[in-house]
Amino acid sequence: MKKLSFLSALCGAAMGFGAVASANAATTLEAVKAKGFVQCGVSQGLPGFSNADDSGKWTGLDVDLCRAVAAAVFGDAEKVKYSPLSAKQRFTALSSGEIDILSRNTTWTMTRDTQLGLNFAGVNYYDGQGMMVPTGLGVKSATELDGANICTNTGTTTELNITDYFRANGMSFNLVAFEKADEVVAAYDAGRCDVYTTDRSGLAAQRGKLTQPDSHVVLPEIISKEPLGPVVRQGDDQWFNIVRWSLNAMINAEELGLSSSNVNNKKFEADLAPSIARLIGKEGKFGEELGLSNDWAYNIILKVGNYGESYEKHVGLNTPLKLARGVNSLWSQGGILYAAPIR
Repeated sequence: MKKLSFLSALCGAAMGFGAVASANAATTLEAVKAKGFVQCGVSQGLPGFSNADDSGKWTGLDVDLCRAVAAAVFGDAEKVKYSPLSAKQRFTALSSGEIDILSRNTTWTMTRDTQLGLNFAGVNYYDGQGMMVPTGLGVKSATELDGANICTNTGTTTELNITDYFRANGMSFNLVAFEKADEVVAAYDAGRCDVYTTDRSGLAAQRGKLTQPDSHVVLPEIISKEPLGPVVRQGDDQWFNIVRWSLNAMINAEELGLSSSNVNNKKFEADLAPSIARLIGKEGKFGEELGLSNDWAYNIILKVGNYGESYEKHVGLNTPLKLARGVNSLWSQGGILYAAPIR
């Protein structure tokens, strides 16, 4: 009953804010320009994806999406303000107009896409749910977890996924759920539960917060599909397109070999491949079609970088998360990352 009540309340909130969303639908870009910044909803602290340092500076893969939109709109990637949100708060904050974009490790599902008045603008990280356990348990597989106490966040897909997995495998479990991610980490670290379950990227990020990170292992099973990406309100196609194509521009830039270190030189080359010329605004009027300047994508690449640069900087093998590209590699390099062309 608790889960149904939460979903009903969330849907009700989205419907209740419908009038606000409709009133603002045609003016999101104008409102953003008027206030001079993009208000971006992020996590309450997930290293590698959206996390603030001691000085309050936000960084991460999800943060770079927010910065890309700011670069596209203003030519300045720093014109962003961040709203840290729990999983339970995030959709209401977007529906109400409190934020302009939700870029917070959020899974694209049918229910969220059709019942909450929201649109997913793409996928910036393909993930799957996993489980982490203390090495002292001696567990090698999730199939050995019958009767386990499992910690996770409320208001997420992880609750339903773990229920489905244990039911399908004829096992029982006890769910211990918290609203804030740090509460989940603290409870697991204190031994209140045997298992911590969330997206595998999240497990990699949160393991660093444990008292003894090396005393915990992520089990091999991936029990779900978790396509994570930015979300906007329904009803404003222009803003939806700006966010979607900001992400596409970063992916296309990597495929075309454009980066923050070489795009400025490319701008002054006389003989460019047509695909590059279109992306950086030297050919066509693709920026105008978005209501932006024609150098919108050039500004994204220069100020933020391509998708690969962002990935390696925040979550790649040379970071504490050490996440291999895997399925998040370009489609031309064995992955499934694929962006529609600018044409």
